[in-house]
Amino acid sequence: MAEFVKIYPENPNPKEIKKVVDVLRKGGLVIYPTDTVYGLGCDITNTRALEKIARIKGIKLDKANFSFICADLSNLSDYVRQIDTATFKILKRALPGPYTFILPGNNNLPKEFKKKKTVGIRVPDNSIAKALVEALGNPIVSTSIRDEDELLEYTTDPELILEKWDNLVDIVIDGGYGDNVASTIIDLSDGEPQVIREGKGSLDIL
Repeated sequence: MAEFVKIYPENPNPKEIKKVVDVLRKGGLVIYPTDTVYGLGCDITNTRALEKIARIKGIKLDKANFSFICADLSNLSDYVRQIDTATFKILKRALPGPYTFILPGNNNLPKEFKKKKTVGIRVPDNSIAKALVEALGNPIVSTSIRDEDELLEYTTDPELILEKWDNLVDIVIDGGYGDNVASTIIDLSDGEPQVIREGKGSLDIL
């Protein structure tokens, strides 16, 4: 049974944030709000948790296109190869915001992602997501929780999310209603920006 934790985005309670981070550190799975749709995440350093998410999504871990949720751009050099000034300017303009940027990965990627040439980086404009990553001290690996329903691609109500995911995750954070439009995905891995998916973020940043 998942624990349902209410956290207010205006002022995330450090005690509640710590409770969630403790669960992440132990290899738990957490559903949390972002500035777009709710995400399913785990600690980037925990192999068992990464494998659990891949199993839930029905994919092999080394084939998974998970995003790395960062608190700001300072984590970037941990996982991303040197990027040029033009690329960095786009990132500065867009983040924090509803974008996923595909960037060239470096040799520090966790071993589960070593085969991948690129990595998806997200810096959501959401105080709960930011507080979680800051308290954890490293990125959260994340994937959005899609709905199998034809009409609803993404569930926005945390109580309905809890109902559906109760037996699959350890914590569902209620951070208010989520959005039902996913992030805009832009590939910046080879210099020329390429829009992979148009979502919530405007393309004016390019």
